[in-house]
Parts: sequence; C-alpha cells; structure tokens
Amino acid sequence: MNVHTPTYMRAPGEASGVYALESAMDELAVALNIDPVELRLRNEPDRDEFKNLPFSSRSTKECYRLAAERFGWGQRKPEPRSMRDGRWLIGWGMASATYPMNYAPASAMARLLPDGTAEVMSASSDMGPGTSTSMTQVAADTLGLPIERVKFMLGDTRLPRAPVHGGSMTMASVGSAVQAACRTAREQALARAGANDLEEAMAHLGEPVEATADVGPGDESKRFSMHAFGAVFVEVAVDSDLGETRVRRIVGAYGAGRVINPKIARSQCIGGMIGGIGMALMEHSVIDHRNGRVTNANFAEYAVPVHADAPPVMDVIFVDEDDPHVNPLGVKGLGEIAMVGVAPAIANAIFHATGRRIRALPITPDKLL
Repeated sequence: MNVHTPTYMRAPGEASGVYALESAMDELAVALNIDPVELRLRNEPDRDEFKNLPFSSRSTKECYRLAAERFGWGQRKPEPRSMRDGRWLIGWGMASATYPMNYAPASAMARLLPDGTAEVMSASSDMGPGTSTSMTQVAADTLGLPIERVKFMLGDTRLPRAPVHGGSMTMASVGSAVQAACRTAREQALARAGANDLEEAMAHLGEPVEATADVGPGDESKRFSMHAFGAVFVEVAVDSDLGETRVRRIVGAYGAGRVINPKIARSQCIGGMIGGIGMALMEHSVIDHRNGRVTNANFAEYAVPVHADAPPVMDVIFVDEDDPHVNPLGVKGLGEIAMVGVAPAIANAIFHATGRRIRALPITPDKLL
C-alpha cells in the first residue's frame, strides 16, 4: 500500500494507516462475499486487544447503524460495476475511522468583575476551528452567566500556558482548564459574599475575584483505551470513458464524546471530508530524488479540492456519548477523526464502481483507464 503524503495533512499516521487497514477490510469482505458493514460488526472487539484495556467508550456499532441508515446502504448492489447512471459507473463504499483522545497539561485564569462580567484567558490559539467561541461557551456554562457577559482571551504567551494547537487536544486540554478555573472562581465569589447568585455576589463584593487552574491527565490512560470512532459512507461516480471520479455524497457518523458546539463541530467534519477528498483523488507531493526537494510546492501545481469538487451532500451525525474517563469535559476532539476514514471509503467506492483496487494514492484517472 503506497500513500503519497501531501505537503500537509491532518491526522498524520492515522489517516494513512487507516487507508491501508480499511482497504484491506474491504478486500476481505469481497473475498468472503460478506457485506463490508457486516464484516466489521462480526469483528467488533469488546476491548482494546493491543493494550489489553477496556475502552472508555466505543460507539462504532452505533456509528455504522446510523450512517448506513441515513445513506441507504441497504439498497447497495454488492457486485462491482453493477450500478450505473448513464455513462457513469456508481460505487458505494464505506470505512471506519478512529483517532486517539489526546489530553495535555493546560492552564487558564478566570477573573470575575463587579459589574457581573467575566474575563477568561489561556495562551491557546485559534486557527479557525472556533476555539474562542467554544471556550466562551464552556466558561459561560460553568459560571452560570449569559454568554455575552463572558470574554475569552487567547493568543498571547503572557497568558496561562496552553499546549500546542494540534492533535485534536485543544478542547480536552484548554477547555478542561477553563472549566476548572471558572468553577473555582465562582465558588470563591459565592463563598466570600455568602450568596447563591454570582452577579449579586460580585456586586456585593465590589472587587474582582480571580482563580487560576492547572489541569492534566491522570492515570486514566493506564486503565482505559481512549479513542474517538466513526463510520464514513461515500457514493462516487466514475466516468467509464475518461476515468474521472466525482464524489457525489458523504455521510459520516462520529462518536466523539461530548460535542460542545454542534454547528462548529459539523463544520470541522465537513472540512475533514473535503480534506479526505484531496487525499484520495488529488494531493501528491512530487519529490525530486536528486536533491529531495518537493517540485510542486505551490498551489499552481499542488492540486487541492475546490468548491467544484465538494459533493452536494455532506451529512454529519454525532452519536451521544457520555464518557467521564477521558477528561473533565468528556470531549474527545473532532478536528482530525473527520478526515481519517474518508480516503479509504472513497477508494472502496471506486472499487465497487469499477472493480479496480487502487493501492497508491491519489487515485487519478490514469490509474483507472
């Protein structure tokens, strides 16, 4: 299995490794004449057999069920090249997704002001996934204040320390620190004022109340295997004359713990789906073996998906999960698992459409002709 790594790719390791594993699972399903979903259900483990640990939570079966039902998987004809739309060969494929729950040490400070507002801060960053919004939500929920009365500050190294913005760990780590700092500040303000309402307590005190919290992982990783899981279903159309592949629709179901902001989370998943299309069909770093340089290190020659490549249907489903073991917020992270299963689902759909098993990404027209 040869996966040409893009210049940058989310979920490095998982995305390429799951492509190989889920392609092999699909190949096994064909060889055994078993539905790909049924094969995975028959082999669903009760515990992490590599670590010999129970899962903190695992919703894979529910992900398969919900995504297959929404996709209409039961109408699939199993034989390759058996579904057509004019000159287009239609293929339906699916794959599993998994990504580890990462939780790193983080700090945050909460400052309650006499006017009933709050300032919460941590030296995290926001690359676009909505960190500012989701952290404000966590703070407002913990403090019991309207969200418009909470200001979250980030992006400054003078603020309380935060981990790198990567590995789908920001909400688990910084979010847990924000929750802890806000809870401590609230408890201190109510206790000092002898009140039950935070705004009344701060008006009575007439001075700011500050609290800093440091959080980090405990021994849970020694007692549980902690991962987010998902299932991705894809429909492709392959031009029988030209070998061109178009992704028509994607349905993804994810068990990723508590979802803080469903709108932002859905956007993350759509972004992952688009990234998976690029991985499967377009992105390829061409190396000059004389000097090790990437020869197409620019957007003029390095192909990435654009709006015209996005399917009209990208459906996202979140499975309800209550996992008290992963971190205080019960979140698992969504930024990267959303991409992990997309490329193998596309490749498996292309096999179903054409009968061609492509082992090297990207799957370009020349490989299908």
